[in-house]
Amino acid sequence: QVQLVESGGGLVQTGGSLRLSCAASGRTFAMYAIAWFRQAPGKEREFVSAISWNGISTYYADHVKDRFTISRDNAKNTVYLQMNSLKPEDTAVYYCAAKRGRTTTRNEYDYWGQGTQVTVSS
Repeated sequence: QVQLVESGGGLVQTGGSLRLSCAASGRTFAMYAIAWFRQAPGKEREFVSAISWNGISTYYADHVKDRFTISRDNAKNTVYLQMNSLKPEDTAVYYCAAKRGRTTTRNEYDYWGQGTQVTVSS
């Protein structure tokens, strides 16, 4: 089992940057694929980005590609989401999630954090 804690959210102006962190407990963190999802008010949770257990494979939703970068440091049990060129439509609660095995962009993750709020002002 793994527990996840997100941090790094906040208020930023359009065009600004934030770096989210997802810190995980557990010795087997390196065996988990990690993903970021987000949920805006009144909308369904949507996939943002994912990274394989070894960091070799990364995946992005079309609407964040070329603006967001996912990475992981298994020695620190942490996954990062660098978000650049932020837009008001990026405003949402961002969640990290973990699963053993194959990385997926689908909502098939077993463990979820509490989320961190990102607000982009226009």
